[in-house]
Amino acid sequence: MLAGGVAGLAAAGAVRAGAAPVEAGKAVLAPRPPMGWNSWNSFATTITEAQARETAGIMAEKLLPFGYDIFTVDIQWYEPEASSYTYNAKPKPAMDGYGRMIPAPNRFPSSAGGKGFTQLAKDVRALGMKFGIHVMRGIPRAAVEQNLPILGTKYRAADIADRKSICSWNPDMYGVDMTRPGAQAYYDSIFRLYADWGVDFVKMDDMSRPYDAHAAEIEAAHKAIVATGRPIILSLSPGETPVMRGDHVRKYAQMWRISDDFWDDWAMLEAQFTRLENWTPYRGPGSWPDADMLPLGRLALGERDTRFTPDEQRTLMTLWAIARSPLIMGGDLRHLDAATLALLTNKEVIAVNQASYDNQPHYIEDGGRIWSAKAEGSADRYVALFNVSDKPREVWIRLRDLGLNGPVAVHDLWAGRALGQQAERIAMTLPPHGAGLYRLSAA
Repeated sequence: MLAGGVAGLAAAGAVRAGAAPVEAGKAVLAPRPPMGWNSWNSFATTITEAQARETAGIMAEKLLPFGYDIFTVDIQWYEPEASSYTYNAKPKPAMDGYGRMIPAPNRFPSSAGGKGFTQLAKDVRALGMKFGIHVMRGIPRAAVEQNLPILGTKYRAADIADRKSICSWNPDMYGVDMTRPGAQAYYDSIFRLYADWGVDFVKMDDMSRPYDAHAAEIEAAHKAIVATGRPIILSLSPGETPVMRGDHVRKYAQMWRISDDFWDDWAMLEAQFTRLENWTPYRGPGSWPDADMLPLGRLALGERDTRFTPDEQRTLMTLWAIARSPLIMGGDLRHLDAATLALLTNKEVIAVNQASYDNQPHYIEDGGRIWSAKAEGSADRYVALFNVSDKPREVWIRLRDLGLNGPVAVHDLWAGRALGQQAERIAMTLPPHGAGLYRLSAA
């Protein structure tokens, strides 16, 4: 299976310049960019257990053989009345007696009787995958209104809530004032619950913006995960995470969003080039700047297919691959078409994302974007060429600018075929908003 092969390469490779520091004797969480599926782009707040199980089965059959192994239930699985991309102004979330969100039993029947996500997580893992959930920063407002106790302490929800720290777009939570007694105990209690359920991945929202205001809670979540003893990957959302906080964020999380929610809009895609360029110093094992999910295929509660053209879809996958952004599919797998499946499962393109290093941009000319990387276990180079203009154009780079001397053999990864030799430069005429991805070997 490709997943094991590329994972082994990435894990075995030395930590390169720009990678997060690794403490001696400690295994690296997320040694390669995480790959998987997330429910937000296709189900919004509404996914049910039946839909999750159906989707997980499709994912295990069609995507897991190529390395996509993290299955994530996104926001408001605890909201019995969730119905769209709009949040209820006065939610009535499912909670336990300690103010911890639990799956709404009307949507996730296997959670009844206090079982939480235990059975669903077990069944997802039985398919060979990992189980992830989305959570919001803080403590439920409903828990504060009821002033529920904090597990294992004499404190209550109102003692730790910061009622002035609220999310601008979601009404579920208050922030937690980490200077107050009981605050860390609350975070410890929720992550202990997730660990007991068998959760492997937590996407934690309302964290990265404004960053400094939430830094103490980022640290608290990390500390709580460590205390569980379970290797849970922490993904922070949404961005734009400030690049100046790169050293802090890579210390406490394995991936973090570099932008607000990314959707199928060319202007949004073009903007991700600069963001990914800026995050280059912080990319490496256990440390992944996240350009967000792949809005491909059927989206938005089944209302439409992606607005990206075929050329823009290839540009999206090429950029995420060469910049080593996590590859998290967002489209509805129940309607996965052949073209989208082929885009997601090109083994040579996935290998660029999973087993390359020294990934970096090159600045040659306006209208074109160029990235290169080195292939693990080889002297070969990867080169990605992008035409971000609205007309066909030639995009090129000299071999000497890649540190290469002499002729090279060029292999087109998307087409899966050899293109012959080049002696001095790589130059391709690309369609508007188009991209090419190539492997260069000594001729």
